[in-house]
Amino acid sequence: MLKVQAFEVNPFGEMTYLVYDPVSRECAVVDPGMENAREQEMVDSWIAASDLTVKYLVATHLHIDHVWGVPHIKETYGVSLTAHPDDAMLGAMIDAQAQMFGQRRSPGNMKPDIEAADGTVLHLGDNIIRVLHVPGHSPGGIVLYAPASGFVIGGDALFRGSIGRTDLPGGNQAAFLAALRSRLMSLPDDTVVYPGHGPATTIGQERHSNPWLSAR
Repeated sequence: MLKVQAFEVNPFGEMTYLVYDPVSRECAVVDPGMENAREQEMVDSWIAASDLTVKYLVATHLHIDHVWGVPHIKETYGVSLTAHPDDAMLGAMIDAQAQMFGQRRSPGNMKPDIEAADGTVLHLGDNIIRVLHVPGHSPGGIVLYAPASGFVIGGDALFRGSIGRTDLPGGNQAAFLAALRSRLMSLPDDTVVYPGHGPATTIGQERHSNPWLSAR
């Protein structure tokens, strides 16, 4: 089964994740939001101490708080950025996003090197991770579902008691709610959700108590 290591980073309290196979030691860096050298070193040190080999660099979406560390991970580990092509418009305005949120430092505009479409499968050792397209917070928002390991890396799709905002460029609340209900609420109740901000939750907890998704 796959393991998950979380790091809370940057001014937005974004959660950067390492998803790794303890047997092969292969890992995926998901949503590297490390904004400064100290945060980069924190992630690098954990990778080195755990003897991991970085196989994938994945962004669930291309908002600045989830991609600050992309250039560092690409340069340090020689991997390419995997993201959904529908978020290319957000990647082309990373500098503008920095200005929008009053941030002095930008990682620079970027685009997906490898396209992660709905249904794409990633392999870490003998484990698989499925890409699910969940648009609405952003046009190309994705989540990473590890069925055998029982978890989802959810980006800014689903939070404990809430969902991602839809008032940023490319947001669409109607499409978002439809995607959340059809893609995430169809998963087993005991599926753990590791969100882009805040504590972990489960699909069952959100199905029954999230005001955006629970039965009314």
